Amino acid sequence: MYEQMWMNVSTKAPLVHNITNYVTVNDCANIILACGASPIMADDIREVEEITTICNSLVINIGTLNERTIESMVLAGKKANELSHPVILDPVGVGASKLRTDTATQLLKEIKFSVIRGNISEIKTLSKGTGNTKGVDADFTERLTDSNQQEVIAFAKDLSKRTGAVIVITGATDLVADENEAYLIRNGHPIMSKITGSGCMLTAVIGAVCAANPTNLLEAAVTGVTIMGISGELAYEKMIKDQAGTSSFKMYLIDAISIMDTEKLMSRAKINGNTLK
Repeated sequence: MYEQMWMNVSTKAPLVHNITNYVTVNDCANIILACGASPIMADDIREVEEITTICNSLVINIGTLNERTIESMVLAGKKANELSHPVILDPVGVGASKLRTDTATQLLKEIKFSVIRGNISEIKTLSKGTGNTKGVDADFTERLTDSNQQEVIAFAKDLSKRTGAVIVITGATDLVADENEAYLIRNGHPIMSKITGSGCMLTAVIGAVCAANPTNLLEAAVTGVTIMGISGELAYEKMIKDQAGTSSFKMYLIDAISIMDTEKLMSRAKINGNTLK
C-alpha cells in the first residue's frame, strides 16, 4: 500500500500550492520536486484562489506569519475545500505569540483541514489553547514517550474527531492518527532537528503524497512521514561516510528523497499500526 502511494506521486506528478514561510520556501519547493510532484509558491491575495484551482493540494505554513498573508490563507483554504482538494496545516510556533495562536484558531474555524502536522507542543496548543512551545521547537517535557504513549494517542484521536483532520505529531517517534486508527513511526535521526526546515519540508512531502492520493489521507500521511524519516537516516549515513556537516546533510536529505524507491521504503520502514485502535 505505502509503496503504491509513493509511486503515485511521480506517476501523477501533482501540483502542490504552498503558502509557506520565507525561511524554508526554497527547501520546500526542492523537496516537492524531489518527490516527483511540482510546487507553486503563491501568497498574494489577488491570485491565491486562481492558483488553488489549478493545483491538487494546498499547504498552509504559518512559520513567518504576517498580516498580509492571513487573508490569503483563508481564501485559498476555502477555495481548496470547495474543490475537495487536500489542505495541510503546519502551525509553526503556534503558542509563541498571540498572533500565531489567534491566526491558527481562525484558520481552524474557517477551513476544513485534511492533515495537521506539528510537534507535540504545537498540536497541544491548537487543541487546548495552551502549550509549552519554545519558539518553533517542542518543549522537551512534552515529548512522546513509552510511558505517555496511550495518552498521546487518545489525545490525537480526539483532536482528529473534533477537526476531521489526520493528526501528525512529529518527534523522536512520530504519531499519525485519525479518530479510529493510530500509527507510530520510528524512522528518522536526531540530527534532523539540527537543520532549519526539516518540519516544513515534511509538511510539503505530506502535501505531495496527499495530492496524489486524496482518498487515502491517513495512509498518505503515514507514507510521507515514513519516507522523510528513512531519507533522514540515509542522509545521516552518507554525511558520516563523507565526514560532512549539517549543510551537506540537508542536501543529502533532498537527494535521498529524489532517489527513494519502493525497496528502500519497505525494507527500512518502522511502522507500528492497526494494533493501536
